[in-house]
Amino acid sequence: MSQTATQQLDPVLRDKVRILGSLLGQTIGDQYGAAMLEQIEQIRKQAKKARSGASAERDILLQLLQNLPDQSLVPVVRGFNQFLNLANIAEQQHSVSWRRQTTGTDDTDAMFSQLLDRLQQQGIDGAALSEQIAAANIELVLTAHPTEITRRTLIQKYDNIARLLQQRDDLRDDHPQLAALEQQLGELIDEIWHTDEIRQVRPTAVDEAKWGFAVIENSLWYAVPALLRDLDAELHRRGADPLPLTAAPVRFSSWMGGDRDGNPNVTSVVTREVLYLARWMAADLYLRDIEQLIAQLSMSQASAEFRHQYPQAGAEPYRSCLHQLRQQLEDTRSWAAARARGQDSERQPLLDPEALRQPLQHCYDSLVSVGSQRIADSHLLDTLRRIACFGLTLGKLDVRQESTRHSAVLAEICAWYNWGDYLSWSEDEKQEFLLRELASRRPLIPNRWTPSADTQEVLDTMQVLASDAGDGVSCYIISMAGEPSDILAVALLLQACGVRDHLPIVPLFETLSDLEQAPARMQKLWSVNWYRDYCQGHQQIMIGYSDSSKDAGQLAAVWAQYQVQEALAAVAADHTIRLRLFHGRGGSVGRGGGPAHRAILAQPPGSVRGGLRVTEQGEVIRFKYGLPDVARLNLKIYVAAVLEANLLPPQPPLPAWRSRMQQLAADGVASYRAMVRENPDFVRYFRAATPEQELGKLALGSRPARRKSGGGIESLRAIPWIFAWTQMRLMLPAWLGSDNALQQAVDNAGLDELRAMYQQWPFFRTYIDMLEMVVSKADTAIVQYYEARLVQAELQPLGSVLRQRLDNIRQLVLQVLQQDHLLQNNMALQQSMQVRNPYTDPLHYLQAELLYRERQEQEVISTEVERALKVTMAGIAAGMRNTG
Repeated sequence: MSQTATQQLDPVLRDKVRILGSLLGQTIGDQYGAAMLEQIEQIRKQAKKARSGASAERDILLQLLQNLPDQSLVPVVRGFNQFLNLANIAEQQHSVSWRRQTTGTDDTDAMFSQLLDRLQQQGIDGAALSEQIAAANIELVLTAHPTEITRRTLIQKYDNIARLLQQRDDLRDDHPQLAALEQQLGELIDEIWHTDEIRQVRPTAVDEAKWGFAVIENSLWYAVPALLRDLDAELHRRGADPLPLTAAPVRFSSWMGGDRDGNPNVTSVVTREVLYLARWMAADLYLRDIEQLIAQLSMSQASAEFRHQYPQAGAEPYRSCLHQLRQQLEDTRSWAAARARGQDSERQPLLDPEALRQPLQHCYDSLVSVGSQRIADSHLLDTLRRIACFGLTLGKLDVRQESTRHSAVLAEICAWYNWGDYLSWSEDEKQEFLLRELASRRPLIPNRWTPSADTQEVLDTMQVLASDAGDGVSCYIISMAGEPSDILAVALLLQACGVRDHLPIVPLFETLSDLEQAPARMQKLWSVNWYRDYCQGHQQIMIGYSDSSKDAGQLAAVWAQYQVQEALAAVAADHTIRLRLFHGRGGSVGRGGGPAHRAILAQPPGSVRGGLRVTEQGEVIRFKYGLPDVARLNLKIYVAAVLEANLLPPQPPLPAWRSRMQQLAADGVASYRAMVRENPDFVRYFRAATPEQELGKLALGSRPARRKSGGGIESLRAIPWIFAWTQMRLMLPAWLGSDNALQQAVDNAGLDELRAMYQQWPFFRTYIDMLEMVVSKADTAIVQYYEARLVQAELQPLGSVLRQRLDNIRQLVLQVLQQDHLLQNNMALQQSMQVRNPYTDPLHYLQAELLYRERQEQEVISTEVERALKVTMAGIAAGMRNTG
């Protein structure tokens, strides 16, 4: 980090990074000696010099790295990797530290207050604000996409470091306990250093679900009531009543253990186990709350109504009530544990959240009526808020399956009955058959029938949804939903398996073609009377960001996503359907990621009136929700964005801007596909220049990297596609196609229109800002080194073209922004990258070197090289704060 960058950093954050780095150095020195520590420090200092731009300095750095013996590789790459992880912890914790230097643009609490002030100035009073907040209907869906590269064991230790840093913030600079805290920090860093950062065994789907439960247990369980206290305080300052105790502006769901699309490891047995484990975890967390309440609510005074409701209450009425709840929760926990193991249980569980909420509500009302409002508004209020948010299942589980799996089941059934070849029928024939069977009282599934293993698995999953575990399921998502028959097929199979209560069926539109055809498909579906009765006037539709971007390029994808939201809203209104859009965003820009507030405000006006449902994926979950106070602020950002989008919506774009975007998208997709699909050298270049094929060595998640074995880029999932380009810093998926499209727009119409669109249209501004962020992380010098080391000579001209296109998009973004350099108005990210570059650069150069060594057929790869290569992948992901 240059001296200028160091001086620009918040001095308290700089001090935290310095202390953690110093303690890490002590740990390395203790294990490997002063010589190894000096070698790492020499590489770091040379990396800083190389960043100055002098090629001679970079040559010296490369010489240092290439001369490393195998036995030095692992400690060197681990040293840089762990420093980046520690810097991430310091940044994350410092973002919520009272000691940080804040401005009006990075203080979430202040921004929220200012938003409410603006809303009041528009004539929206406190009561209306309370109503709007309570009805925000935000649902965050935690997914198990394999982008969390850090082991759960290490995450827990990193969280402990963050807590110690928070404690350190609360002590004055000369406090005698500072030395003890630094001793504890050193011990944790020792533990981390002596723990393997690379998973040796791929996590199971149940492991992933348990990780999701841990995020709730350790962070969200505390963040949610803290958020609601914040919201109540804001309303109180404006003379409004607090939110109702049943209000839950934010809720959570999960895909962990329910998403079986392309993942054969998520079976009906796994889904059943995860559903019961969620109930076990919820009961266990509520038991902890009840124990705390039993200790607190020792008072004897209760209302007459309470004593009438609980005539056996005795001298300590609240404790008597709570003891009963404790027994019921213990029974529920035992029952859920047995059911998760596949065993029966005679215990009587709590299955209805009201059975837990009502007694606590009675306690609350009684305390208020006898003048103990402060006691009621303490831990008891927090527990009531948790029940409203988490229910008895922590959150609902989504089940997702690919549409062809359902068609295959129906094809087998039709073949058994000799009804014909279901797969060859026209759409009209399929709909006629499905609607006839939906109206029939005859069982669809034959009694004496032995289905294939795949068919049995689909039916077994639906039978789980029909069991007592099924109450924990929120919806059934169909990926690759092409026609109304795909939705009706699921409805028929759910009915045949005994699933009741109109389980919501959610079509997922992913590719560019799917997005473009989605309004017409939903128009046909909502014209089917049976389905209109089934959906009861409500419809959720999922929009996939990852696959559409991989299919058509980011520019064409974001415009298609914008347009489809407008069109679906119009079609839904025509059919009097209340539409809720589910955004399947990833963590990276290439998969729809980015700051939540700007992303929501960039949606079409009115598109979040029915609420907002959005995925939170992989490493994003840890960065946004891993610490309670960080989680509280991120949840608050969502509430603020939904309020602003609904109550202060932006003006629709001018017709000329829409025309310009239409042309930009058309030019973008043509340019993107010309490279990715039509250039005969592209796939070879991709596989040579990136570690795509080596990524399989990282046991990231339970899901395979490819939907199908073999195949080209089309079969590769979006996550490894992004991950591979990020590792070598070309960042291609986020900008390819935009470069030529923007250049053609400038050539044809100049910059004035694009600049006006940026300044006045939130959608376009968000897109350009995301482009700026991602191209600022790209690095042509690093890309060029990967090419020189790994890419065959005949493919290197293609690399030269791509690097030139990257330089072009940089210049175009600067012209639209009217800036001299990237991130000119985002000092926080600029400084963060300056801190990280001297640590990520050696990892990049070493990774390219290690890939070269591994790919030489004549060389037997040592254990040290193999492990070092894996650690470089983890370290670069930490340095970029992103995997896929």
